[in-house]
Order: sequence, then C-alpha cells, then structure tokens
Amino acid sequence: MAAVDELIERHQETLNRALSALTERDYWSPYPEIAKAYGESAPAEGKAAFEALLGTAFALPGHPQAGDLVGTEVSPYGIELDISYPRAEVDALLAAAKTAGTAWAAATPAARAAVCLEILARINARSHEMAQAVMHTTGQAYAMAFQAGGPHAQDRGLEAVAYAYAEQAKLPAEAGWTKPQGKRDPLVLRKEFVTVPRGTALVIGCNTFPTWNGYPGLFASLATGNPVVVKPHPRAVLPLALTVKIAREVLAEAGFDANLVTLAAERDREGIAKTLALHPEIRIIDYTGSTEFGDWLERNAEQALVYTEKAGVNTVVIDSTDNYKGMLGNLAFALSLYTGQMCTTPQNLLIPRGGIETDQGTKSYDEVVADLARSIEGLLGDDARAAAILGAVVNPAVLQRSAAAASGEYGDLALAPRVVESAEFPGATIRTPALIKVEAHKPDDRAVFLSECFGPVFFAVAVDSTADAVELLRQTVTEQGAMTATGYTTAPEVEQLLVRACLDTGVCLSLNLTGGVYPNQTAAFSDLHGTGANPAANAAYTDAAFVANRFRTVEIRRQA
Repeated sequence: MAAVDELIERHQETLNRALSALTERDYWSPYPEIAKAYGESAPAEGKAAFEALLGTAFALPGHPQAGDLVGTEVSPYGIELDISYPRAEVDALLAAAKTAGTAWAAATPAARAAVCLEILARINARSHEMAQAVMHTTGQAYAMAFQAGGPHAQDRGLEAVAYAYAEQAKLPAEAGWTKPQGKRDPLVLRKEFVTVPRGTALVIGCNTFPTWNGYPGLFASLATGNPVVVKPHPRAVLPLALTVKIAREVLAEAGFDANLVTLAAERDREGIAKTLALHPEIRIIDYTGSTEFGDWLERNAEQALVYTEKAGVNTVVIDSTDNYKGMLGNLAFALSLYTGQMCTTPQNLLIPRGGIETDQGTKSYDEVVADLARSIEGLLGDDARAAAILGAVVNPAVLQRSAAAASGEYGDLALAPRVVESAEFPGATIRTPALIKVEAHKPDDRAVFLSECFGPVFFAVAVDSTADAVELLRQTVTEQGAMTATGYTTAPEVEQLLVRACLDTGVCLSLNLTGGVYPNQTAAFSDLHGTGANPAANAAYTDAAFVANRFRTVEIRRQA
C-alpha cells in the first residue's frame, strides 16, 4: 500500500532511534514534555477542543453500536462533563475485530510499526487536549496530566512498539538452508518464518493513569498484529476514547479496517470486563487495577495471556543520609505528588527507633518524622501551589481513607490532612497527606501498614534497627508485592543488604534520591516499571517478555 510505504519512510528514523534507545538506556524521547514546545496557542486550543466535547455524544464513525449511549464520568474538579459514548454488544465488537484482523495480520512488522508510530504522532499533536481529558477524569493537576497523560504515556507506547518490532525481526522473513552430503548433492530448502498474532486483545483501563498504563498493552498488541478492544474505566473513558478515535482514523487512512481498535464503553455497573475477559475470542488481556480483580483474571481467563499490574505496598528504608534536607524534600514531594494516588508512591517509611546519622548530626525517629511533616507542610503551605502538586482526589474511597486517617483510626497523627481550596476549581476535592506514627512490633499497627492504603496516607514505622527494616522490606514485598523500593544510606554494607533484598524479592530499588528524580517516577526507554517478579505485577513496562508472547512464529519449508 502506498500509504503504508509513506508511513514507513516517515517514521523510520524515529523507529531506529527507539531501537537504539532500548539498549542504551539513556534519556531519550521524541515527544517534548515542555508544554510550550507545542506552540503558544496550543494550551488554549487543547482546552477549547476539550470543552467542545462537554455535553455531547462522542462520535466513533463506523464503530459497532447497539443503539444506546452510556457515560458516567464525573470530574474530580467539579465541572460537568456529561459526555456519552456509543455502547456495543460484546459479540459485535469481537466479530468486527476478528474481521478487521485478517489484513492486519498479513501486514509486515515494519508496516504495523509505522502505523502505530503515526497513531502516536497524531496523539502527540493533541497532547494539550489529552491533558484536559486526563485531568478531568483522573484528578491529576494539569502539568502532570500533560506530561504523564501525554508525552510520557506516548513514550511508553513507542517503547512497546520498538520492543515488538525488535522481537518480530529476530528471525529473518526468509532463509536458505543447505546441508552438505559429502559426494552427493546437498540438501537444500527454502524457509519462511511468518509472525502470527495470538488474536484479539483486551485492554482494561484504570481510573488514575488511563493512557500511561493503557498504552503499553495497546501498542504491544497492535504492533504484533492483534486487534485491540479497549475497555476504559467508567470514570476515565474520555482519554482512551480519544485514543481509539485517533487510532481508527489512522488505520482507515492507511487502508486497514478501523475496527482493529474499538471501544467497549459500558452502562453503570454493567461489568463488561468480566464478560469480555472470559470470551474465547479474547487471547490477550492487559489490566491495571485492584489485586482482587487482577487475581480473578489470572485464575479465570484461562484462554488468554494475562498481563496484570495490581496493588502493592511500597517501602522506604531510612538508615542514614549525607543530605538530610535533600532527602526530606525528595520524600515530601514524592508523598504529595498526585495525592499519593500512584502505584509507585511510597507508603511505609521504616526508620530505626534509635535514630539515623545525617550531615546535620544524629536525628531521632521523632525528629525525622517531625522534620518530614514540616517539609510536607512547607511544600504545600500555599493553596495554589498545593493544588498544582496534589491534583484532586480521584474517587470516594480515597477520600474515605483520608478521613479515617484524620480521625486517628490508623494511629497517632504526626501530620493531619487538611482541605485545600482551589480558586480555579471551587468544586475540586483536594486533601494534603496524612503522616501516621506506628510501631513495627505491634500487631494492630502491622495489620494497618502492611496492607495497601491507596492515597494520601503514609506510615512512619519505628523499627528496632536497619537490619529489621531490611527484613520488613523483604516480608512486605514477598507477601504484599511492591512496584518500588527506596533506600537512604551512607553505609556500603547497608546498601548491599538493600540491593540483595530487592534482587531476592524482585522489586526495583532507588537509592539516595535527593534531587529532581523521585521514587515514584520512571522514564521509558531507561527505567522498568515493575518487574513481574513479585505479587504486585506479573509483567514489566517494558521488556522483551512483555511483547514476545503476543505473537508466534510459524515456519514454512519448501524443497529448493
């Protein structure tokens, strides 16, 4: 197809650079994370495009439809969204995907990669519109919604495409085979190696990071030849609906069936995710969300490959530091960012009861906790600044946990949460973090802090020693899972203990972060998000294992 050939040529340099970045692991991104890079008028144009969608029926031309519209999104910032989406019956979605998949499966890996890169380029051009959609469905503040929901999510999508292309290219499309037979004529065969997709893939979106967590699975499956059904979280449909619409437009322009990518919008409490997940046509599932449903998928969707990112309890071990102020500032920001509503945010801070050594002298457990509380208060003292860092509370369950912490239900408060008012969005629900003092040896305390407490509730856990802290880290990751671990120490032997514990339990470790990189942030093409080696997730964004099993290779031999 001429259109596809043009796309291959257009995006070849980006694909080549992405393939190099996979092995170099240095910083690289083709998508600017600075808002001004998109033009002075881009923020206003993106906001206008978003506002034009409010109160409308979202159009998906040619998409399977049952005839009714659905939509239950509510902005955490208090504005009316009132957007409805076309609902489709499960069998109609899957039949359309299967029909669309034939020509896509026959396309070359290079063609599929080029189409995926064009989709990402079109999404990137609308990053400010996407930022508004992410902001008003997830509660992320605008700056974060722009970066994490836009360029950083696009980076993760491109990373998946690059890995998919690399894995499919490991075998040649054709090869000659000649086996000498001594004095007789050699045995000669011609061989073809054809990549064959698994089948229709299902992406089950989450409420907090619909694009950042959704794009790796979406683009890994699409680039390996599989049609994709996108099932958004009912409270965060718009970002993925926009993604689906853009993907369908690009696919149609490239000469493919737009129904390679479809949207599974649902009625309130319809539970379409379970119906789709158990359907025999679904062969791949990507899921981000609660442990309960992730475990259910792993047990019951036996016909599909299931990739899950679930809940965990992230831990910080504080042994010592040569930059006490920098450590406190780094942790204060990490705990405050997006109101702690990130799967990578630390929850438990393990601090020796006898105190820690710092560049400011010995600091007792009580002093460390009090100083961290003051650092958080200083960071969030101004409401306008606080709102820009915290964003808004994403759902009622998070608000309930904040209220429970404020009431003392979880333990002694070192820092009470407070209400933040937003001048721009008076209806926004915004809360500052709660910091709670607990004891590692008390069973009642352990019952609280050894379970995930998603949101702005954090525990300063008094432990008998650093060795006990490392052992508690091991136990937490082994039993509860974790997406991140963090350590602060000036002692090489303690660093070795932390590294060994994280290698043994399969969790990525950050050491001595005191600057502008935080424990809950990862960069595509360099950092792994998860490992697949502990209960919090069975896969990583992104490594070869995340993409390689989404297709198989079939060999055809011919006598030469």
